[in-house]
Amino acid sequence: MHWGHGHGQGHHRGGKGEPWSEIFSEWWRGPAPRCERGLVRWLVLDAIATQPRHGYEIIQAIADKSRGAYKPSPGVVYPTLQMLDDVGHARTLVQGDRKTYEITAEGKRELGEHVDEVAEFYQGGDDDGWEQHADDVAHVMKRVGRVIRLFKHTMRRGGVRPATVRKMKAILDESLAKIEDLLAVEER
Repeated sequence: MHWGHGHGQGHHRGGKGEPWSEIFSEWWRGPAPRCERGLVRWLVLDAIATQPRHGYEIIQAIADKSRGAYKPSPGVVYPTLQMLDDVGHARTLVQGDRKTYEITAEGKRELGEHVDEVAEFYQGGDDDGWEQHADDVAHVMKRVGRVIRLFKHTMRRGGVRPATVRKMKAILDESLAKIEDLLAVEER
């Protein structure tokens, strides 16, 4: 995989015993992000935007453009091509016993409306962009670790009043709800 290897070690230095460091380290070494189905159709349209291609050539074009970070399976690409044909965004050309797929004017319009999503997906594979993103995540994890350490330190010094614990819980609940909302939007 292109993403997720080779840069991770430096981002959680001094992580011994810090709860976030294990989580981050596990996240960092995980597989490259799987491409959601909604995005696949735009990647396929992008692959046939400049020239008609066979199914395998489409798979290869996406793999090449993402520098190996994402290579869609035939089980994803062929149903997507069928769907694009059904809605009029692509058309099938039969050459001998092989099918070639080309984009239609309607497909170009559709791709034009989602050019940012396609660009963002492929830029995710750039080392600089990905490393910057990883730094941001590491920073968030460090902040979380700091809160946990602060809480442990206060408990060791003689505990926290129940009223304070209730207030802390309310703040954490509110913060978690806001973060969950943000991530839910990302997934959509």
